[in-house]
Amino acid sequence: MLLVTGGAGYIGSHACRALREAGHDIVVYDDLSEGHADAVLGAPLVEGDILDTARLRDTLRQHRVQGVLHFAARCYVGESMEKPALYWRINRDGTRSLLAAMAAAGVDKLVFSSTCAVYGVPDVVPLAEDLPHRPLSVYGETKSAMEREIAEAPLRAVVFRYFNAAGASPDGVLGERHDPETHLIPLALAAARDGTELVINGDDYPTPDGTCVRDYVHVVDLADAHVRGVERLLAGGTGLTANLGSGRGNSVREILDAVRRVTRHPLRTRMGPRRPGDPPALYARADRAREALGWSPRYTDIDTIVAHAWQALRA
Repeated sequence: MLLVTGGAGYIGSHACRALREAGHDIVVYDDLSEGHADAVLGAPLVEGDILDTARLRDTLRQHRVQGVLHFAARCYVGESMEKPALYWRINRDGTRSLLAAMAAAGVDKLVFSSTCAVYGVPDVVPLAEDLPHRPLSVYGETKSAMEREIAEAPLRAVVFRYFNAAGASPDGVLGERHDPETHLIPLALAAARDGTELVINGDDYPTPDGTCVRDYVHVVDLADAHVRGVERLLAGGTGLTANLGSGRGNSVREILDAVRRVTRHPLRTRMGPRRPGDPPALYARADRAREALGWSPRYTDIDTIVAHAWQALRA
């Protein structure tokens, strides 16, 4: 049995589906502040706070959990700069709570959802895992702190540093449902659908077209990596820290062009100021995940990623 914290959220729900399809029994632990109960697709769901160590411990014991996949966290760069205490409480302190519960229940295998935001503004791209942590945002700082907490715990852990999660399940069953939504692709798709204007956060970055460049990795590919990661631990494998990305970047303008192609709708935009904490360019060197886990992204074409997100939005 595997416990998935935050399993009712965007990435967590896709991972839950992939785990079940791979033959694993799971139980989801989520407070539903960001997630949706229907997204677990009928899997057992325990509604609880990540800071409730006793409830976590009891859930681990009751279900005889062998390993944990930890997605539960706040994940918005802008919000983290406005509400730093909230991020330290839920992200770092929530991780401490989970680790204490795991220790009490005798569970020593963890797959952790981290982020490329720990790197900050890198001196070189693509980004490799041995780069120093220099986060620009409180969000990145808390994720870096969560990694340190995990590294000091008596367990084996696979830590995945995501680049930009995007897309949806190809059948449209699962998608991205944040409220409020802050991610570029769903915001652009909604603007194209509704005929509203989309604000672009800065066009004066030192990039080829002046807009931020990011590495968009399909959420189904992220889910596949988590299956591989936890199976490595269950088989007795050692811990691992690995980037998850496509290895190339797309600019904001390139994403907007893809949205126009996929939706066949016009998309009106206007330029706004930069968003605090946003580096100009981030894309991954993902050799470690390929070599250690045999993982590589299946969906690398940006139009395909956008098309899957568009299908889920209209479902």
